[in-house]
Amino acid sequence: MATPGSMREEAETIAVKALGFVAADPELLPRFLAITGIEAHSIRQAAGEPGFLAGVLQFILAHEPTLMRFAAETGTPPASVGRALRALPLGDDDHEHSI
Repeated sequence: MATPGSMREEAETIAVKALGFVAADPELLPRFLAITGIEAHSIRQAAGEPGFLAGVLQFILAHEPTLMRFAAETGTPPASVGRALRALPLGDDDHEHSI
């Protein structure tokens, strides 16, 4: 059985992968920055804030094609992204979905 600490560690690993995925994509990064209001040069600082990693996962989960591409490119099962979100501080699955 997974402990809360190991679940959080796994969730953080998935969220960091998601951040790298977003940061490397020339279309997703500007959208992420616009939605969050974070400036590109502030991402490292923002990443240390409570809730930031949960926000990255919410961003991925809010758009199914993005979620599916992230899952395919990183080998992360889509359901793991939702579980990771719930394991992070300030993470919940209450987010809007786009078509």
